[in-house]
Amino acid sequence: MIAWQRKRFRDHWAKLSKHGRPGRPTVSEEIKALIRRVSAANISWGSPRIVGELRKLGIDVAKSTVEKYRVRSRKPSSPAWKAFLNNHVRGLVAIDFFMVPTVRNKVLFVLVVLAHHRRRVVHFNVTEHPTARWTGQQIIEAFPWGTAPKYLLRDRDAIYGSQFQKRVKGMGIEEVLSAPRSPWQNAFVERVIGSIRRDCLDHVVVLNDRHLKRILTSYFNYYHCWRTHLSLGMDSPESRSVQSPEPGKVVQFPEVGGLHHHYERVAV
Repeated sequence: MIAWQRKRFRDHWAKLSKHGRPGRPTVSEEIKALIRRVSAANISWGSPRIVGELRKLGIDVAKSTVEKYRVRSRKPSSPAWKAFLNNHVRGLVAIDFFMVPTVRNKVLFVLVVLAHHRRRVVHFNVTEHPTARWTGQQIIEAFPWGTAPKYLLRDRDAIYGSQFQKRVKGMGIEEVLSAPRSPWQNAFVERVIGSIRRDCLDHVVVLNDRHLKRILTSYFNYYHCWRTHLSLGMDSPESRSVQSPEPGKVVQFPEVGGLHHHYERVAV
């Protein structure tokens, strides 16, 4: 009798649960194919990046949906930098150097000047022999005509010598130094440098300084205008508008020599 009552109870609620629309709405075959297409063309992209790109095309899908239908790479994905700072600081810029080897075994130094607000790379330059005077001149070129920020965040490298400090002080900028051996205190620029390497420089062979400048110019154009960022709510530094589905089909455009792509809806 007890077993019969339990079965009757289960049957009753199973019948009630069949009414209405169960679960989340189904994903169309067109969106499934687009997810596979985007993930296959951009092997280094993770699911959040694909979600952000689809949102810019007017397609709102969950991260779990992208995880389900994306094409998996055989290679393990590169580890991403963790964002240690959550607040946008409008008056703060950060600078740092990183090294790039060339095909002739020379070492080039790249200076990156990053505005924390909107994660914009406001200036970069390449040199084989960095000096304090050269570095100070880059700050002047980055912020002409009274556009200097209030604070400049940097590490304690000897390259930022007295000549650099005089230039910065003369522009009315207050220097903020990170603690020794604490790159996490300059996390924004460290993350950008990591993105430059993973997204671009790890996949090319640099010939010389002019070649490196061309590559980085192309990458920063993609970085500012098309690349979506987790820290910016899946937007790009130069904010992208969200396209509605009406204009037409989704078209793929190559960026950075085909290493990456951006997507737009184009009228048929």
